[in-house]
Amino acid sequence: MKKQTLCAILLMIGLALTRWPDLMPANFSAVYALIFCAAVYFPRRLGWCLILPVLLLTDILLNLHYGAPIFHIYMVPNYLSYACILWLGQRFSTGSPFIKLLGGGLLGAVLFYLITNTISFFQDPAYAKTFAGWLQALTLGVPGLPPTWMFFRNSLMSTGLFTGLFVGAMKALEHFSPQEESEPADEEEEEDEPAPKEAAPQKS
Repeated sequence: MKKQTLCAILLMIGLALTRWPDLMPANFSAVYALIFCAAVYFPRRLGWCLILPVLLLTDILLNLHYGAPIFHIYMVPNYLSYACILWLGQRFSTGSPFIKLLGGGLLGAVLFYLITNTISFFQDPAYAKTFAGWLQALTLGVPGLPPTWMFFRNSLMSTGLFTGLFVGAMKALEHFSPQEESEPADEEEEEDEPAPKEAAPQKS
């Protein structure tokens, strides 16, 4: 457990570093994968107390870097999605199969995509408030901007890649780590048989 906790802390450092401006290609993010994996390998309470604050701190630094307001309304859908991914990750255990954890990470990316684009559909007046308008928000997006389906594709690719790398590393660590030898069973103590009683001398 100590090794897993150490790796989770290193993962949080990686989460902060991957949010460095222009470090990752456009629409190619490790954030969703790292949130999911941290939720799996962190102790439950530590996950909520550390993951979201790290994300908030990096968001504040990014907003300062780009000269944007420190807090704005568009952060709300993101953090709602982060909380859902965190909750999802805590439904898995470290002993879950690789393919199951990989699928969980991809499901986290799907949740982020659906939540943020659905909220954008309700907030943005460019979308007609109809079923067709909602489909537009999930596929083409606002005219003049890159289509949202490209963002979804890149999110799935990056989330699958980083989830697979981290979970694979953790599985390898668990496999090659020396396992504690089971303590030998206590040997049963032999009970001393009572000495045979001498026959009482018979009176003549």
